[in-house]
Amino acid sequence: MKDISHPVADSALHKASEASPLQAFHTAWQGLPAIGLRLACGDTALVALQGAQLLSWCVQGREQLFLSPRAAHDGHSPIRGGIPVCFPQFNQRGPLVKHGFARTLPWRADTARELADDGLALCLRLADTPQTQAVWPHAFEAGLQLRLQPGRLEVELTVNNRGDGPLQFTAALHSYLRVDDVEQSRLHGLQGLRYWDAVADTHPTLQGDLDFGVERDQVYPRPARSVELRTPGGGLRIDQDVDWTETVVWNPGPLLCARLTDMEPEGWRQMLCVEAAAIDAPVVLAAGAQWRAAQRLRCL
Repeated sequence: MKDISHPVADSALHKASEASPLQAFHTAWQGLPAIGLRLACGDTALVALQGAQLLSWCVQGREQLFLSPRAAHDGHSPIRGGIPVCFPQFNQRGPLVKHGFARTLPWRADTARELADDGLALCLRLADTPQTQAVWPHAFEAGLQLRLQPGRLEVELTVNNRGDGPLQFTAALHSYLRVDDVEQSRLHGLQGLRYWDAVADTHPTLQGDLDFGVERDQVYPRPARSVELRTPGGGLRIDQDVDWTETVVWNPGPLLCARLTDMEPEGWRQMLCVEAAAIDAPVVLAAGAQWRAAQRLRCL
Protein backbone atom coordinates (compact mmCIF):
# COMPACT_ATOMS: atom_id res chain seq x y z
CA MET A 1 0.00 0.00 0.00
CA LYS A 2 1.28 3.45 -0.82
CA ASP A 3 0.52 6.75 0.86
CA ILE A 4 -1.86 9.24 -0.72
CA SER A 5 -1.73 12.81 0.51
CA HIS A 6 -5.01 14.64 1.09
CA PRO A 7 -5.37 17.57 -1.30
CA VAL A 8 -7.25 20.43 0.35
CA ALA A 9 -10.56 21.39 -1.31
CA ASP A 10 -13.91 22.86 -0.38
CA SER A 11 -16.12 20.53 -2.39
CA ALA A 12 -14.32 19.76 -5.65
CA LEU A 13 -12.58 16.42 -6.11
CA HIS A 14 -8.87 16.26 -6.84
CA LYS A 15 -6.79 13.29 -7.88
CA ALA A 16 -4.74 11.86 -5.05
CA SER A 17 -1.77 11.50 -7.38
CA GLU A 18 -1.01 11.77 -11.07
CA ALA A 19 -0.65 8.00 -11.35
CA SER A 20 -3.85 7.04 -9.52
CA PRO A 21 -7.56 7.78 -10.12
CA LEU A 22 -8.24 7.29 -6.39
CA GLN A 23 -9.03 10.46 -4.49
CA ALA A 24 -8.76 11.60 -0.87
CA PHE A 25 -9.44 15.20 0.05
CA HIS A 26 -10.29 17.62 2.83
CA THR A 27 -13.82 19.00 2.65
CA ALA A 28 -16.62 20.01 5.00
CA TRP A 29 -20.06 18.77 5.99
CA GLN A 30 -22.45 21.39 7.35
CA GLY A 31 -19.42 23.49 8.23
CA LEU A 32 -17.63 20.67 10.07
CA PRO A 33 -14.21 19.41 8.90
CA ALA A 34 -14.48 16.17 6.95
CA ILE A 35 -12.53 13.93 4.60
CA GLY A 36 -13.90 12.54 1.36
CA LEU A 37 -12.80 9.39 -0.44
CA ARG A 38 -13.57 8.41 -4.03
CA LEU A 39 -12.66 5.20 -5.86
CA ALA A 40 -12.07 4.78 -9.57
CA CYS A 41 -15.39 2.91 -9.84
CA GLY A 42 -17.22 5.95 -8.42
CA ASP A 43 -17.91 4.64 -4.91
CA THR A 44 -17.49 7.36 -2.28
CA ALA A 45 -17.30 7.88 1.47
CA LEU A 46 -17.41 10.94 3.70
CA VAL A 47 -16.13 10.96 7.28
CA ALA A 48 -16.37 13.81 9.79
CA LEU A 49 -13.37 14.51 12.00
CA GLN A 50 -15.85 14.92 14.87
CA GLY A 51 -16.08 11.43 16.28
CA ALA A 52 -14.35 9.87 13.24
CA GLN A 53 -17.96 9.43 12.16
CA LEU A 54 -18.63 8.01 8.73
CA LEU A 55 -21.50 10.07 7.31
CA SER A 56 -21.92 8.67 3.82
CA TRP A 57 -21.07 5.55 1.83
CA CYS A 58 -22.32 5.52 -1.74
CA VAL A 59 -22.06 2.51 -4.05
CA GLN A 60 -22.74 3.17 -7.73
CA GLY A 61 -24.50 6.37 -6.71
CA ARG A 62 -26.75 4.70 -4.13
CA GLU A 63 -26.43 5.83 -0.49
CA GLN A 64 -25.98 2.93 1.95
CA LEU A 65 -26.02 4.88 5.24
CA PHE A 66 -28.82 6.87 6.86
CA LEU A 67 -28.11 10.43 7.98
CA SER A 68 -30.96 12.39 9.48
CA PRO A 69 -31.72 15.72 7.75
CA ARG A 70 -32.11 17.12 11.27
CA ALA A 71 -28.77 15.83 12.53
CA ALA A 72 -26.88 18.26 14.78
CA HIS A 73 -23.84 19.98 13.27
CA ASP A 74 -22.76 22.36 16.01
CA GLY A 75 -19.43 20.58 16.51
CA HIS A 76 -20.13 19.16 19.96
CA SER A 77 -23.53 17.41 19.87
CA PRO A 78 -23.87 13.81 18.65
CA ILE A 79 -24.60 13.47 14.92
CA ARG A 80 -27.68 11.33 14.23
CA GLY A 81 -26.78 8.82 11.54
CA GLY A 82 -23.84 7.35 9.66
CA ILE A 83 -21.60 5.18 11.84
CA PRO A 84 -21.01 6.78 15.25
CA VAL A 85 -18.24 5.31 17.41
CA CYS A 86 -19.50 4.47 20.90
CA PHE A 87 -16.49 4.49 23.25
CA PRO A 88 -15.53 4.03 26.07
CA GLN A 89 -19.12 3.42 27.14
CA PHE A 90 -22.15 2.05 25.35
CA ASN A 91 -25.49 3.76 25.92
CA GLN A 92 -25.96 4.60 29.61
CA ARG A 93 -24.18 1.51 30.96
CA GLY A 94 -21.86 3.48 33.21
CA PRO A 95 -21.19 6.95 34.62
CA LEU A 96 -20.10 8.67 31.39
CA VAL A 97 -22.18 10.61 28.91
CA LYS A 98 -24.47 8.39 26.81
CA HIS A 99 -22.44 6.33 24.30
CA GLY A 100 -19.19 7.82 25.61
CA PHE A 101 -17.20 10.90 24.68
CA ALA A 102 -15.44 9.64 21.53
CA ARG A 103 -18.30 10.52 19.16
CA THR A 104 -18.26 14.23 20.02
CA LEU A 105 -14.50 14.90 20.16
CA PRO A 106 -12.24 15.82 17.20
CA TRP A 107 -10.08 12.98 15.85
CA ARG A 108 -6.85 13.32 13.87
CA ALA A 109 -6.62 11.79 10.40
CA ASP A 110 -3.52 10.03 9.09
CA THR A 111 -2.57 10.08 5.42
CA ALA A 112 -4.84 7.90 3.28
CA ARG A 113 -3.36 4.75 1.78
CA GLU A 114 -4.03 3.06 -1.52
CA LEU A 115 -4.99 -0.62 -1.41
CA ALA A 116 -3.96 -3.17 -4.00
CA ASP A 117 -7.55 -3.90 -5.09
CA ASP A 118 -8.57 -0.38 -6.16
CA GLY A 119 -9.45 0.68 -2.63
CA LEU A 120 -8.51 3.32 -0.10
CA ALA A 121 -7.75 3.06 3.61
CA LEU A 122 -7.94 5.93 6.08
CA CYS A 123 -7.12 5.86 9.78
CA LEU A 124 -8.28 8.41 12.34
CA ARG A 125 -6.96 8.60 15.90
CA LEU A 126 -8.05 9.89 19.29
CA ALA A 127 -5.75 10.05 22.33
CA ASP A 128 -6.45 10.95 25.94
CA THR A 129 -6.41 14.60 26.97
CA PRO A 130 -6.90 16.41 30.28
CA GLN A 131 -10.56 16.66 29.24
CA THR A 132 -10.97 12.88 28.90
CA GLN A 133 -8.77 12.15 31.93
CA ALA A 134 -11.14 14.24 34.06
CA VAL A 135 -14.02 11.83 33.40
CA TRP A 136 -12.15 8.62 32.49
CA PRO A 137 -8.67 8.54 34.07
CA HIS A 138 -6.86 6.33 31.56
CA ALA A 139 -4.07 6.86 29.04
CA PHE A 140 -5.25 5.46 25.70
CA GLU A 141 -5.21 5.85 21.95
CA ALA A 142 -8.20 4.80 19.86
CA GLY A 143 -8.00 4.32 16.12
CA LEU A 144 -10.70 3.97 13.50
CA GLN A 145 -9.57 2.35 10.25
CA LEU A 146 -11.84 2.74 7.20
CA ARG A 147 -11.25 0.50 4.19
CA LEU A 148 -13.30 1.46 1.15
CA GLN A 149 -13.31 -1.00 -1.74
CA PRO A 150 -15.71 -1.42 -4.67
CA GLY A 151 -19.06 -2.42 -3.16
CA ARG A 152 -17.49 -3.00 0.26
CA LEU A 153 -16.73 -1.14 3.45
CA GLU A 154 -14.75 -2.23 6.51
CA VAL A 155 -14.71 -0.21 9.73
CA GLU A 156 -12.26 -1.33 12.40
CA LEU A 157 -11.90 0.11 15.90
CA THR A 158 -8.65 -0.29 17.81
CA VAL A 159 -7.96 0.62 21.42
CA ASN A 160 -4.44 0.84 22.84
CA ASN A 161 -3.84 0.98 26.58
CA ARG A 162 -0.96 3.41 27.04
CA GLY A 163 -1.20 3.44 30.82
CA ASP A 164 0.53 1.47 33.57
CA GLY A 165 -2.58 -0.39 34.73
CA PRO A 166 -5.55 -2.17 33.17
CA LEU A 167 -8.52 -0.32 31.74
CA GLN A 168 -11.98 -1.52 30.81
CA PHE A 169 -14.53 -0.23 28.34
CA THR A 170 -17.59 -1.05 26.30
CA ALA A 171 -17.90 -0.02 22.67
CA ALA A 172 -19.95 -0.27 19.50
CA LEU A 173 -20.07 0.77 15.88
CA HIS A 174 -23.60 2.23 15.84
CA SER A 175 -24.20 1.68 12.11
CA TYR A 176 -27.27 3.41 10.65
CA LEU A 177 -28.13 1.58 7.41
CA ARG A 178 -30.36 3.25 4.84
CA VAL A 179 -33.41 1.43 3.46
CA ASP A 180 -36.21 2.59 1.18
CA ASP A 181 -38.87 1.26 3.56
CA VAL A 182 -37.98 -0.62 6.72
CA GLU A 183 -41.40 -2.29 6.78
CA GLN A 184 -40.45 -4.05 3.54
CA SER A 185 -37.03 -5.03 4.88
CA ARG A 186 -35.99 -8.21 6.65
CA LEU A 187 -32.90 -9.12 8.67
CA HIS A 188 -31.76 -12.69 8.09
CA GLY A 189 -29.16 -14.64 10.09
CA LEU A 190 -30.22 -14.08 13.70
CA GLN A 191 -32.87 -16.79 13.83
CA GLY A 192 -32.45 -19.33 16.64
CA LEU A 193 -30.62 -16.86 18.89
CA ARG A 194 -31.89 -15.92 22.33
CA TYR A 195 -31.80 -12.16 22.72
CA TRP A 196 -32.62 -9.36 25.11
CA ASP A 197 -35.63 -7.33 24.03
CA ALA A 198 -34.93 -3.97 25.70
CA VAL A 199 -38.41 -2.66 24.87
CA ALA A 200 -40.29 -5.49 26.62
CA ASP A 201 -37.38 -6.49 28.92
CA THR A 202 -37.75 -10.14 27.93
CA HIS A 203 -35.35 -12.81 26.61
CA PRO A 204 -37.11 -14.67 23.79
CA THR A 205 -35.59 -16.72 20.96
CA LEU A 206 -35.96 -15.33 17.46
CA GLN A 207 -37.94 -17.49 15.08
CA GLY A 208 -37.40 -16.73 11.40
CA ASP A 209 -36.31 -13.42 9.91
CA LEU A 210 -36.66 -10.19 11.86
CA ASP A 211 -39.19 -7.71 10.50
CA PHE A 212 -39.93 -4.10 11.39
CA GLY A 213 -42.75 -1.61 11.89
CA VAL A 214 -42.69 -1.04 15.65
CA GLU A 215 -39.84 -0.06 17.98
CA ARG A 216 -37.04 -2.64 18.00
CA ASP A 217 -34.21 -2.49 20.53
CA GLN A 218 -32.62 -5.92 20.75
CA VAL A 219 -29.24 -7.29 21.80
CA TYR A 220 -28.15 -10.61 20.27
CA PRO A 221 -25.02 -12.66 20.83
CA ARG A 222 -22.73 -12.34 17.83
CA PRO A 223 -24.01 -14.75 15.16
CA ALA A 224 -21.60 -17.33 13.81
CA ARG A 225 -22.61 -16.54 10.22
CA SER A 226 -23.20 -13.42 8.19
CA VAL A 227 -26.31 -11.34 8.72
CA GLU A 228 -28.13 -10.17 5.62
CA LEU A 229 -30.29 -7.08 5.35
CA ARG A 230 -32.75 -7.90 2.58
CA THR A 231 -34.67 -5.09 0.91
CA PRO A 232 -36.66 -4.81 -2.34
CA GLY A 233 -33.88 -2.66 -3.78
CA GLY A 234 -30.99 -4.96 -2.84
CA GLY A 235 -29.38 -5.36 0.55
CA LEU A 236 -26.20 -5.78 2.54
CA ARG A 237 -24.18 -8.65 3.94
CA ILE A 238 -22.96 -7.76 7.44
CA ASP A 239 -20.09 -9.45 9.28
CA GLN A 240 -18.30 -8.64 12.52
CA ASP A 241 -15.14 -9.93 14.18
CA VAL A 242 -15.42 -12.23 17.18
CA ASP A 243 -14.29 -9.52 19.59
CA TRP A 244 -17.55 -7.74 18.81
CA THR A 245 -19.40 -10.14 21.07
CA GLU A 246 -22.91 -8.74 20.51
CA THR A 247 -25.08 -7.49 17.67
CA VAL A 248 -27.55 -4.71 18.47
CA VAL A 249 -30.59 -4.12 16.26
CA TRP A 250 -32.45 -0.83 16.68
CA ASN A 251 -35.24 1.01 14.96
CA PRO A 252 -37.24 3.60 16.92
CA GLY A 253 -40.55 2.90 15.22
CA PRO A 254 -43.13 5.66 14.73
CA LEU A 255 -43.86 6.51 18.37
CA LEU A 256 -40.31 6.98 19.63
CA CYS A 257 -39.19 8.58 16.38
CA ALA A 258 -41.83 11.30 16.78
CA ARG A 259 -40.20 12.27 20.10
CA LEU A 260 -36.64 12.49 18.76
CA THR A 261 -35.89 16.12 17.96
CA ASP A 262 -33.07 15.27 15.53
CA MET A 263 -35.25 12.91 13.46
CA GLU A 264 -38.06 13.64 11.03
CA PRO A 265 -41.34 11.98 12.12
CA GLU A 266 -41.18 9.43 9.28
CA GLY A 267 -37.40 9.02 9.44
CA TRP A 268 -37.72 5.61 11.10
CA ARG A 269 -38.89 4.19 7.77
CA GLN A 270 -35.55 4.89 6.04
CA MET A 271 -33.17 3.50 8.67
CA LEU A 272 -32.10 0.39 10.50
CA CYS A 273 -29.24 0.16 12.98
CA VAL A 274 -27.28 -3.11 12.94
CA GLU A 275 -24.47 -2.50 15.39
CA ALA A 276 -21.28 -4.42 16.12
CA ALA A 277 -20.94 -4.21 19.91
CA ALA A 278 -18.93 -5.36 22.91
CA ILE A 279 -21.26 -4.44 25.74
CA ASP A 280 -22.58 -7.32 27.86
CA ALA A 281 -19.18 -7.78 29.53
CA PRO A 282 -16.66 -4.90 29.52
CA VAL A 283 -13.43 -5.41 27.62
CA VAL A 284 -10.52 -5.53 30.09
CA LEU A 285 -7.28 -4.37 28.46
CA ALA A 286 -3.95 -4.90 30.19
CA ALA A 287 -1.30 -2.19 30.28
CA GLY A 288 0.40 -1.90 26.90
CA ALA A 289 -2.13 -4.17 25.18
CA GLN A 290 -4.25 -3.56 22.10
CA TRP A 291 -7.83 -4.55 21.25
CA ARG A 292 -9.19 -4.44 17.71
CA ALA A 293 -12.36 -5.54 15.92
CA ALA A 294 -14.04 -4.74 12.60
CA GLN A 295 -17.48 -4.67 11.04
CA ARG A 296 -17.71 -5.43 7.29
CA LEU A 297 -20.50 -4.39 4.94
CA ARG A 298 -20.87 -5.73 1.39
CA CYS A 299 -23.58 -4.85 -1.10
CA LEU A 300 -25.65 -7.80 -2.30
